[in-house]
Amino acid sequence: MAWDFETEPEFEEQLVWMREFVKTEIFPIETLRLPYSDVVTFIKPLQEQVKARGLWAAHLPPEMGGMGFGQVRLGLMHEILGQSPYGPVVFGNNAPDSGNAELLAAGMEMTGRHDIRERWMQPLLDGKIRSGFSMTEPHTAGSDPRLLQTRAVKDGDEWVISGRKWYTTNGSVADILIVMAVTNPDVHPYQGSSMFVVPVNTPGLTILRDVGSMDDPEVHYGRFGNHAEILYEDVRVPADHLIGPEGAGFALAQARLGPGRIHHCMRWLGQSQRAFDMMCERALSRFTHGSLLSEKQTVQNWIADSMAEMHAARLMTLHAAWKMDQVGASASRVEIAMIKYYGATVLHNVVDRALQTYGSLGYSSDMPLESMYRAARAARIYDGPDEVHKQTVARHALKNYQPSEIPTDHIPTRSVAAREKFADMLEFLEAERA
Repeated sequence: MAWDFETEPEFEEQLVWMREFVKTEIFPIETLRLPYSDVVTFIKPLQEQVKARGLWAAHLPPEMGGMGFGQVRLGLMHEILGQSPYGPVVFGNNAPDSGNAELLAAGMEMTGRHDIRERWMQPLLDGKIRSGFSMTEPHTAGSDPRLLQTRAVKDGDEWVISGRKWYTTNGSVADILIVMAVTNPDVHPYQGSSMFVVPVNTPGLTILRDVGSMDDPEVHYGRFGNHAEILYEDVRVPADHLIGPEGAGFALAQARLGPGRIHHCMRWLGQSQRAFDMMCERALSRFTHGSLLSEKQTVQNWIADSMAEMHAARLMTLHAAWKMDQVGASASRVEIAMIKYYGATVLHNVVDRALQTYGSLGYSSDMPLESMYRAARAARIYDGPDEVHKQTVARHALKNYQPSEIPTDHIPTRSVAAREKFADMLEFLEAERA
């Protein structure tokens, strides 16, 4: 099978422009430590430049208000944008809004309801509203959505939602929340859950807190990027706030999470490359114990290992993106699972080596490495922990094998079979020797 990751020369020119744009216009904003409200104002001129170049909201098809780039080109974009936390925001494809827009688009495709675009998706694409994805719960394993406890019950022309969610990214600054709840507990869990749009000002919806984490232990409520804990107490929404058909929650989740994982992995590669650049610069600049760090074998090993791991992760991710473009997300499930856990590990390894190369300076907040390190650790948990994705890959691989009491490559057994197979030839050779 031929794999083709090549893109058009015109798009290559766009990538060149993006690399320079991110470094000269977006990187400097990171140092200002602005509140999110100021960031929104600050980046509007940059967003207009992105729109003028036809690069805004590139994750959606043209009929949905995007550019329809496909996963390979999107992956190459995200590798550049992921170098900065502001990169995806400036280009209109930041999580969780980009994934939620894809989810709303999938709901439109399933039902033919074009009002979804006008009411929620277009304002989301235009940056007029923010969203959160409310699926994970504090008392069930987030890696197993079949255990969802949140319920939605039909009552006339309304759905009544009750439950508790947490780690709803941007929940405390969102205008709408997309909530996953069980609507039919009597069928298989994969057919019994649905998704709803819930405006945050709906009675019964309470943002309890923003959850502190390694990323921000002393959490400040209402900051962009925080993860909220939310209580839904008999929250009533109109029946038309259901996204897609009733029972389509898992199908919608997969439509959201498959492409999202590729985007995550390419962003991680961008962060890895940035950490790698810092490590190499430091290695050529820092003199200790009689020579530069670049002349130390350990540091050379870090650089070589990092290059190899990033190259492998990039090829794996582009292959998964290419396969998604060819046959869709469902048929690319194993490739997506592999890049999720491998890419997260590569990001952690490269950032850790870079931080170690800088020593105390890398550990301090004078360099971006300490925040990159904390984010890298989270990458192994969200969008499904590494262990779940490894289980998916292992189960797929094992389907190609059968148990055998005697190992297939057991040499004594094979020798007996070979002597039976070649008995005439062996007899001939024996006679020749005599």
